[in-house]
Amino acid sequence: MPPNDDHPGARIAYHRKRAGLTQRALAGRIPYSYSLLTQVESGHKPASPDLVATVARTLAVDVTALTGQPYVTELQQDRLAELIRPIREALDLYDLGADPEVTPRPVPQLLSAAAHLCVQVRATRLHDAALHLPEVIAAITTAAHRTGSSELWAALASTYRTAHDISVKLGFYDLSTVALDRMDWAAARASDPVLGAVRQYMRALVYFREGEYTIGKRLISSGHGLLDQAAPSRERNAVTGQLHLGACIIAARARDSGSVDTHLAEAHAHAERVGEAVDVHWLSFGPANVAAHAVSAAIEMREYGRALAYASEVEFPEDWPVSRTAHLHIDRARAQMETGRSEAAMASIVQARRLAPQQTRYHPGARETIRGLVHQARRTPDTLDHLAAWITSRIHIP
Repeated sequence: MPPNDDHPGARIAYHRKRAGLTQRALAGRIPYSYSLLTQVESGHKPASPDLVATVARTLAVDVTALTGQPYVTELQQDRLAELIRPIREALDLYDLGADPEVTPRPVPQLLSAAAHLCVQVRATRLHDAALHLPEVIAAITTAAHRTGSSELWAALASTYRTAHDISVKLGFYDLSTVALDRMDWAAARASDPVLGAVRQYMRALVYFREGEYTIGKRLISSGHGLLDQAAPSRERNAVTGQLHLGACIIAARARDSGSVDTHLAEAHAHAERVGEAVDVHWLSFGPANVAAHAVSAAIEMREYGRALAYASEVEFPEDWPVSRTAHLHIDRARAQMETGRSEAAMASIVQARRLAPQQTRYHPGARETIRGLVHQARRTPDTLDHLAAWITSRIHIP
């Protein structure tokens, strides 16, 4: 039977036993010590994303089988679970052509609706974005089929990308893969190689989460190949830089420090040319994002002191998306926890929650950081007690 203790370590133990492996046998197959594995399984140490991905690949199970995503109880409490089926249906009906029941709308209005969904996701208003997404997909799909406009096909690709973003943030990774397939379908009709490259970047991150770093690197390379078909532009430079940032994080998880430095340098060079490009495909590419990825890369390589030094130097642009700022606070919290700075880590999580409550609640890294802080604390502070109860009622507070 599935584990009663609802944390990644207990799920690792469950699937390890199903595979017929002892703790020592599993530890012998992964680049982590037996001591760490036993502490993770017992819940006394948080399960880092890289450990979870490595174990999932070794045991041939999906990462979500170990993280417990999607977090159905919390999704139901927040009335988000009921919004997933309409999105799934909208993605499934892509090939039926124009819907005669859909009332035509002006093209500028449709383009604005697609852009507004991106704004909502980056502001972490996930409920509002998920609520309106199916209707926008239907409207733009019908208009694109009726007119054949490349502009509308590109807008449709954007809505599919929004479906991917929402699905990932809420833990529905199967749905996110479908959304990326639809994005490719629409991007091809828009004849837009830059959109295709953005899609390859996102596919690479899917494989990154699953611990398939070689495939991730191939997808990044494919994205660069697509960009070779695009005319030189600020847009092309920004997406090229973002591909390098994706490659940087994949290399960090694979412990390839040389490649990390190379890709960060390439991304920095593109950022110097582009500047802050929040407006380009909603990737938030620019100097700030390069600096934020340096923090993430250091964490992936378990260089927590360096990560904190980098984090202290990140300057947030005024128009930087809330989602990126909150993500950096979650990254910082992990590094602070790992270096024994519990109070600072708690403050970072509180800040992430203040900025982006829905994103923080459903972020596996935030959950594991809070779990780690709970186990570090001799006496659970009231604020930490409250955080643990808020993010999930299933985190045990001793």
